Amino acid sequence: MRVLVVGGGGREHALVWKISQSPRISKIYCAPGNGGISEFAECVNIPATDVEGIVRFAKQNDIDLIVVAPDDPLAMGMVDALQAEGLRAFGPTRDAAMIESSKVFAKNLMHKYGIPTAKYKVFDNYDQAVKYVEQIEYPAVIKAEGLALGKGVIIAKDVYEAKDALKAMMVDKAFGQAGLRVVIEEHLTGPEVSVLTFTDGRTIIPMVSAQDHKRAYDGDQGPNTGGMGAFSPSCVYTPEIAKEVEDCIIRPTVRAMAEEGRPFKGVLYFGLMLTEQGPKVLEYNARFGDPETQVVLPHLKTDIVDIFEAVIDERLDEINIEWEDNAAVCVVLASGGYPKAYKTGYEISGIEEVLKEPDMMVFHAGTKKIDGKYYTSGGRVLGVTAIAKDLDTAIQKVYQNVEKIRFENMHYRRDIGGKRN
Repeated sequence: MRVLVVGGGGREHALVWKISQSPRISKIYCAPGNGGISEFAECVNIPATDVEGIVRFAKQNDIDLIVVAPDDPLAMGMVDALQAEGLRAFGPTRDAAMIESSKVFAKNLMHKYGIPTAKYKVFDNYDQAVKYVEQIEYPAVIKAEGLALGKGVIIAKDVYEAKDALKAMMVDKAFGQAGLRVVIEEHLTGPEVSVLTFTDGRTIIPMVSAQDHKRAYDGDQGPNTGGMGAFSPSCVYTPEIAKEVEDCIIRPTVRAMAEEGRPFKGVLYFGLMLTEQGPKVLEYNARFGDPETQVVLPHLKTDIVDIFEAVIDERLDEINIEWEDNAAVCVVLASGGYPKAYKTGYEISGIEEVLKEPDMMVFHAGTKKIDGKYYTSGGRVLGVTAIAKDLDTAIQKVYQNVEKIRFENMHYRRDIGGKRN
């Protein structure tokens, strides 16, 4: 089989790495890919958002399977465009991807079908939103409605921070069109867990749970990022809680999307808060999470290409998906200043030393390869992942190896996996 993976970050590197293990694969392309991905796949200089370009390339190169990984092309309808040309694409259609691309749609869906989530109000008028935040309890959560690279969520500690967030989103347009409409939610408390689920629109098969670290600095301080690290499995996501989530959240969501005429096929990500009142949905993603993918896929024993095809053909109930019983930890190495302003173009050293260690992986998120050397080219640069028999061993192992990697202004959290509840 000839496979094309759309995207160019750490998630896509992990997907390409896992796909490359399938004996069914003869050739992997990645568009646009990155420095590290080029070790496994031929990188094609087509932006992930170039729907016409991806369709044209897939047709011209006889691609058997296209995996659309990032949120933007899914929201733009890339899967619809590929399917319209008779191509086999893994990922939800544009209508189904709205569960991520519109937070208002997602909240209204949960409200309509009784799926537990935070109380909320929606505003597209700045003055009305300001009046509302003057009379609510704090902390409060303010979300840009659309896609904002994982950064469109502000937890306001008081009315002043709430007003600043509203001004940034609705007036200054810090997230472009994504922030013209906002969702203001009550602030939930409890452990946060990520659960990614394969679904063909009917059958659901949850993956091993994970916990993400969104804040930029140790101790969950600083601004929200796309994710500074993750570990898997979660220590708090017990079999009892998992069953409750499947019964009260995952199945009802997949059923609701089908009833709305938007059957969801692909990977549906559930960002959950385990509150004292039970699990509640913080957010949905319409694809593999990042960096959760870098700690979930190393557990997977089953051929991922078989799973993708079963989802496309709506026969997921015929697949037995198996997982390794171990722990994984990923630490993201970022450019200094991320998620705000940062510089790129710095040479990276030490990756080869890390890869000499067994059960160590380095997933490239923002790198370029020039004359055999890697250079930084993004905010999140690398995801260093360790596999071990238990979480403590994996944490110790990952940080021993992180110290081998160097680039100018390198920044990373030193407490990934430390907070488990």
